[in-house]
Amino acid sequence: MDTKQTTKMRVLMQPWLAHGHISPYLELAKKLANRNFTIYFCSTPVNLTSIRKRITQEQSLSIKLVQLHLPSSPDLPPHHHTTNALPPHLMPALKSAFDNSVPEFSAIVKTLNPDLVIYDYNQPWVPTIAAELHIPAVEFLTPGAAMCSLSLHRYNKPGVEFPFPEIQLKGFFQTRFRRAVEETFREGNRMQGPLTALENSFKIILFNTCRELEGKYVDYLSILTGKKIFPIGPLVQEIVNETEETEVMNWLDKKNDSSTVFVSFGSEFFLSKEEIEEVAHGLEISGVNFIWVVRFPVGETTRVEEALPKGFLDRVGERGLIVEGWAPQAQILAHSSTGGFVSHCGWKSVLESLNFGVPIIAMPMQLDQPPNARLVEELGVAMEVEREEDGRLSRHEIAKVIRKVVVEESGEVMRVKAKEFSNNVRLRGEEAIDELVEELVQLCKEKNLVKIKSGQLY
Repeated sequence: MDTKQTTKMRVLMQPWLAHGHISPYLELAKKLANRNFTIYFCSTPVNLTSIRKRITQEQSLSIKLVQLHLPSSPDLPPHHHTTNALPPHLMPALKSAFDNSVPEFSAIVKTLNPDLVIYDYNQPWVPTIAAELHIPAVEFLTPGAAMCSLSLHRYNKPGVEFPFPEIQLKGFFQTRFRRAVEETFREGNRMQGPLTALENSFKIILFNTCRELEGKYVDYLSILTGKKIFPIGPLVQEIVNETEETEVMNWLDKKNDSSTVFVSFGSEFFLSKEEIEEVAHGLEISGVNFIWVVRFPVGETTRVEEALPKGFLDRVGERGLIVEGWAPQAQILAHSSTGGFVSHCGWKSVLESLNFGVPIIAMPMQLDQPPNARLVEELGVAMEVEREEDGRLSRHEIAKVIRKVVVEESGEVMRVKAKEFSNNVRLRGEEAIDELVEELVQLCKEKNLVKIKSGQLY
């Protein structure tokens, strides 16, 4: 189907205020813009500023940035209207301000009068606002389908065994996840908003995943929700060359193919001093080249040298590169010298790693990361670092898994599978978006929102 010639639709998109949500929404916006959609991308000014450089001049003709102004508060100034670098104690205030932005968003919808609204998990008010204006609203969820099906199963069918034991958690994480679920159930109002948002999505729910990765979980979610689950991923950030990134890339250029591990635990989780030490010793013992992104919470004055074991930098020498704060993850994963990703298994990182055919050394920390780690290990493209019973990391276990995934002959099957997976999902990705376009046009026709004139949809 040549979607570029047959559709002209206007879509309003509003992700949650976190980079892990904004990024896949922006990539979806670009895919739809390439197919002749006009996208109104709605977020706070601070978030829009951070993504503006990721939109080319040509794309800006079809992707319009729309500012969402949250209610002002002395405790939450505009530069904190994002989860990026947000002090943890301000997260409740940000969520509250976002919830209180409903009148502002309602005015935006009325002014733009789009053909369709695409919204995130914590916006139960969006379908209501859209329905009043006879506009279909579709939810786009950025976590994996396996994690969502596991959580929804636990909520809808307490006491009933989850039908896919292969992603059941074990040991330390099993106990932690059970406690988290129990706590969420006790505070039922925490689930009510996301459940309402899910239930009121018009006929379909979009997921940043693909059937090759989560086919059976997609099907089970469809049973649990009573809706068609539409996998449209993996939506990962395009690679953009920027001058300030040359030091890292030049360092990688000097390494042999598949000889280096990239080490990063996401932008919103910080290792404890003990965890930093174990990871450092694990990298040192492994003997493998590495790029390690080390981050500290906002306001913390710790110097990298102070956090690392004494003499570590001297001992690893040219074998290791420490980057503080941020590194071009997509470029590093796409580089031929990268042979493994030591990752917390946030969903965005999982998708990027598999998109570029890089096997994962899984070191999950919290939230959806443990089930994600089990999923990619089940697929044969990752190996998880086992923790002690009390949850502590072991330097020798870290080193062992790194060597198996990147160096040893026993990891060759895993390395080949990761490459094959990359080739398969890249071929399928554009087809999934074309199918989505057909689906979205059909949904709008059903709502009688699209006037057909001379073979064009307006």
